[in-house]
Amino acid sequence: MPREGAVVMATIAERPLKSPAAARIYRANSFWIKATVTMPIVDPRTGEPLTTDTSAGEPSAGPAQGQQADVVLDVDRSNVQQMLETSMQVPVLLDCRSQGEAASQQLSQVLEKLAREYQGAFLLGRLDIDQEPEIAAQLGVQAAPDVKLISQGGLVDHFQGALPEKQVREWLGRYFPAPEEAPQAPEDQAAEALAAGDAATARRIYQELIQQYPQHTPYQVELARALVADGEADQARELLDNLPPEERDAAPARGVRASIAFGEQAPSAEALAALGDRDDSEAQFQRALRQLADGQYEAGLEALLALMKRDRAYGEDAARRTLLQAFDALGADHPLTVTYRRKLFALLY
Repeated sequence: MPREGAVVMATIAERPLKSPAAARIYRANSFWIKATVTMPIVDPRTGEPLTTDTSAGEPSAGPAQGQQADVVLDVDRSNVQQMLETSMQVPVLLDCRSQGEAASQQLSQVLEKLAREYQGAFLLGRLDIDQEPEIAAQLGVQAAPDVKLISQGGLVDHFQGALPEKQVREWLGRYFPAPEEAPQAPEDQAAEALAAGDAATARRIYQELIQQYPQHTPYQVELARALVADGEADQARELLDNLPPEERDAAPARGVRASIAFGEQAPSAEALAALGDRDDSEAQFQRALRQLADGQYEAGLEALLALMKRDRAYGEDAARRTLLQAFDALGADHPLTVTYRRKLFALLY
């Protein structure tokens, strides 16, 4: 809802769209947002409001593609109005930052990198809230970093906190097409390495990400996952135990703990060989555990489901309980979880 005293612009669908990027923004929001709140900025020196002058004709063109030196603008009280006027043609991503905050400086580096990568799809404005506290207060900034997307003189969206680069890219993706030659995110590189069996590379990437974002606990959970894959279950367990309570008991951490449990419960290679051609319920269960511990989830899930059909009472419903552990290990949205949870439901009901 608009803040008290704020000026409400016309319905988004009725606003003239002057650039493809602006059009993308308004299309993305038009079904959900009926009005945009203009930025009621007052010049601290004069008390006069700084608003976009739409009667002065077409504003100067925004940064052209390839002119990378022009995609970053330092904003202060002398050019806030220019920034608003520029946003009538080219969206402005305003980085409200503090030079004294390491997290804020880190995010600023990420935003500048992305602004150059997007090559003029938006202009990056940088406002030092320590130098311009009055302007920051009027923009509703309580702490840095605070990033605001401004288009047509109005606030479209914002986020607070030093998000990792991948999350900033996802946020920008709501409004702008991804650059054609966008580099692969390090999180995706780590996931691919882990899927390919290269746990050492995944460990290195997540360790580097944790150094950059020590408060981002999902990276610690993923590092624990890589440690399990690399045969370091004790280190993984210690890392999980040191997470904040709300993260320690969340689904991703539970999934890694389930992977650790599979490794501890599964038979060794010698014990597996000793089973020979046995086809009883115990042998079938032990083979399924080994498959889960080795990351052969589909084969393990299929074996557990077959065991449930064959001998539901085995091990006090051990097959069903282990299936649920496997779902935790994979995550609720994993295709195998979705498929086998449906099969389990059909079998039970």
